[in-house]
Order: sequence, then C-alpha cells, then structure tokens
Amino acid sequence: MTPNNVYLARAYYEALNEKNIAKAEHYLHSEVSLLSPLGSLQGKQEVVQSLHHFVHIYETLSIRAALGAGDQVMLVCDLYGPAPIGLFRTAILLTFKDGKIYSSELFYDGRPLEKKANTIFNS
Repeated sequence: MTPNNVYLARAYYEALNEKNIAKAEHYLHSEVSLLSPLGSLQGKQEVVQSLHHFVHIYETLSIRAALGAGDQVMLVCDLYGPAPIGLFRTAILLTFKDGKIYSSELFYDGRPLEKKANTIFNS
C-alpha cells in the first residue's frame, strides 16, 4: 500500500535526521541493498554500519517531497553539512518488501562527499 510506504519512508529519514540508528534500523529489510554514486552495500548489517558513519557528515536532514506508487517511494531531501559541504540535495528511490526498505538507490552529485566516501562505505 503506497500511503503506508510513504509513511515508512518518512519515518526512516526522520530517524536519520534525529541520528537515531536503532530506530532507523527497524525500517530496513534483512536483505536491504544500498546503491549510491559513491558505493554500494548489501545486507542490513553493512547498511546499518554505514549509517553510523553517514549521520556524522550532516547537521540536519529535511524531506522536501515524498511520492509513492506501488512498492516504491521517491524522496527529495536536503542535507545541511558543515563547510565545505553546505547544502547537499539528493533524491532517493526506495523499494519496499514485506513492509521494510528492501532497496535504497540514491541520486546526487557525489563531488562534495568524495573525501568522505571511504568513511561512509567502509566498516
């Protein structure tokens, strides 16, 4: 159901804004995958480990738009990071399975984060 998936997607990213990894982890499927311009991860343990690093590169995260269709939700988010990152805009395509985030594909210009890629994607 799309409205429920939109709610779940918003709740997941609100947990990330709060930097509450335990809460965010609840929304992830055990076989979750993450694909971004800077790397990819497979499995809940790898994704959760990357979240522990990811939440340290931004100060706030806000959802500008959320649209759902079927088992997918598309989000547009703004992240605000310390200099030199500043405003960082991203779009995220989430696919749900069994009421959990099964895949997360991020779309953004990776140049501002290139120096942080090894920190985020290595455990």
